[in-house]
Amino acid sequence: MPNHSYPYQLQPRKVRAEFVRLFPISLFVVAFGTAFGLAAIQSGLAPLEAILMSTTVFAGASQFAALELWGGEVPVLPLIAVVFAINSRHLLMGASLYPMLKDVSPGKRYSLLLLLTDANWAVSAQEYQSGRRNLEVILGGGLVLWLAWIFGTWLGVYFGGLLQNPKNLGLDMVLGCFLLSMALGGKKSPRVLVSWAVAAAASLAAWKWLPPNTHVVTGALAGGLIGYFWLDKKPTGQASQEAEHS
Repeated sequence: MPNHSYPYQLQPRKVRAEFVRLFPISLFVVAFGTAFGLAAIQSGLAPLEAILMSTTVFAGASQFAALELWGGEVPVLPLIAVVFAINSRHLLMGASLYPMLKDVSPGKRYSLLLLLTDANWAVSAQEYQSGRRNLEVILGGGLVLWLAWIFGTWLGVYFGGLLQNPKNLGLDMVLGCFLLSMALGGKKSPRVLVSWAVAAAASLAAWKWLPPNTHVVTGALAGGLIGYFWLDKKPTGQASQEAEHS
């Protein structure tokens, strides 16, 4: 029986630190969870059903989209198609983390992916570009965001009238600004800048001319193709060392 060794060991102290690190972002997640809880009740879900949905699904935009199709008879296939379109970006996000994920056991690997969000993925990917391996932010940051989403849903279910539309307060821009700061704080090179530019142009074109929610995946694929075909040249010393070990 093969003996698999997984060199990446999660550090509990660092998990706790990442929980605290993403706590400020979780406050805005509470606001949108409140909006979802209110919308769920208005769509006919019972309070417990709304809270259980946020607990087990944990996919903000997809949950809002599901409410649009909710009713006495739920169209299952269209619902699956819409949710897949919105969440398909997670296929690319998970693939980008593979160099780190392959170094943890399958059980931990897929448990971590259950807590993957745009925010904790952005931190982990940005730090990996800088040479640091950080899966603890997926676990610690994911936990605080998950708990915030559940708590926000509970608030919306019972006290939703206090915050009916977070967009009126500009809260919908918080996560976008956070992701932009992660991108600007990452590695800078002509390859990276061209990839971002192509991804942005492709996303805008898809947003204008393609079906809803496809712009995220379109931009990611376009930028990813640039990165795939335009490889950074490794320093001569590093290349020779890898050749010796191969």
